[in-house]
Amino acid sequence: MVATTKIKTAFVCNDCGADFHRWMGQCSECKAWNTLAEIKISASKAKSASSNRSAVSGYAGVSGGGSKKINEVEATEAEKQLTGIGELDRVLCGGVTTGSVNIISGDPGAGKTTLLSDLVARMSQTTASLYCTAEESLSQFKNRVDRLKLDYNEDNLYLLSETSVEAIIEELEAKQIKFAVIDSIQAVVTDNANGSPGSPSQVKSAAQALTQYCKQNNVTMFLIAHVNKNNEIAGPQTLVHIVDALLHIDTNDGQIRTLRANKNRFGDIDTVGIFKMCERGMLSVDNPSEIFLSGSSTESPGSTITCIRKGNRNLLLEIQCLTTETEAEFPQRVCVGLNMNRIKMLTGILRKHTKTKIYHDTFFNIVGGLKIDESETCIDLALVTALLSSLNEFVVPRKTCIMGELSLNGDVRPIDSGVPRVKEAAQHGFTEIFIPYRNYHKSMEGLGAKVTAVKTIHELIELIK
Repeated sequence: MVATTKIKTAFVCNDCGADFHRWMGQCSECKAWNTLAEIKISASKAKSASSNRSAVSGYAGVSGGGSKKINEVEATEAEKQLTGIGELDRVLCGGVTTGSVNIISGDPGAGKTTLLSDLVARMSQTTASLYCTAEESLSQFKNRVDRLKLDYNEDNLYLLSETSVEAIIEELEAKQIKFAVIDSIQAVVTDNANGSPGSPSQVKSAAQALTQYCKQNNVTMFLIAHVNKNNEIAGPQTLVHIVDALLHIDTNDGQIRTLRANKNRFGDIDTVGIFKMCERGMLSVDNPSEIFLSGSSTESPGSTITCIRKGNRNLLLEIQCLTTETEAEFPQRVCVGLNMNRIKMLTGILRKHTKTKIYHDTFFNIVGGLKIDESETCIDLALVTALLSSLNEFVVPRKTCIMGELSLNGDVRPIDSGVPRVKEAAQHGFTEIFIPYRNYHKSMEGLGAKVTAVKTIHELIELIK
């Protein structure tokens, strides 16, 4: 009598990876609708997974051997290596940590492959490195390397076109690779999970297997991850918990890219890296303020300079406003890089407290293509000043920097990190700086700039005209 393998059925959520014994219209874990998919699990695989459970227990798949007293545990400092990409090293707080597993995500065309191609080429100068591409041919990758004119060590840089996690690990072991890039985690599959590439079970199991190997063999790895329509990592959220760092590339309307860490076990997540996408790849921008200022020496109405804070960096940028007489029944409000709701609120404050009548088409723009978060309220004063400057045809001097939040009653509210912002503006040669009254500090004296503290929007208008 031939023994048959018993097949079990489970239903797995495509969004969060939760599994259930029966199908439901709504996932009870993430509350998403119609995301449960049926998968079949063989009893042999379930038994194999159960028998191997002890082999993958503990940190990095190595059994911890029981509990230890805290004084018996040796504390070791994480070893970091500079990559040579200044902004990436900044975001990773001093370089990439040896033996870490990192995810980098972003929209299609954000520059994930471009950045990591440059990184793997640089790392090949000192260590055996591998780039595994599961989404394109090796010749395509080689053409990109030649187009970007990357400098690499031909004896240390290996290319692999493979989708099997087990085959990738075998290659890492055979070539004694110490730095690897997997492009992408949604395209590889493992024999230890069911489902098609990109399914929650495959993504989770593949990431666990790769992380386990890297921790046991001190291999540094970067995983490229796709994003969904909400700009979040596609697949189960457990993927974020498995890795050491989660980096995300934000795209702007222009060539500017911002890299930020949403998770970092070996550093803080307050630093933002600024890159510029060009024909030579993703280039680090050491002085972002130069990009976000127009550089024009001509003074004209509707232009104001302010200082925002990206992570723990202060960036100077120029806000431009243009007002024209409307030719339609209702005036237009157009914003590039700004939040429209914030603009509507600020125009309402001006109408209420300054009796300003705005029957014009109004256009706002951020020089350099940067997108300003809605939470970045420190630009309120600069926005209303640019609007009034264009309406009333007066010029704000190019050496004037304005920062502060505007409340609904017309008061100027304080902003965070006022002193560092003022110092940043003074270092770039601004001679007059307007700040909220409660942000003024004695340390702002002696910076070579006149610092003026204002309490209300009325004070600012009287001083700026």
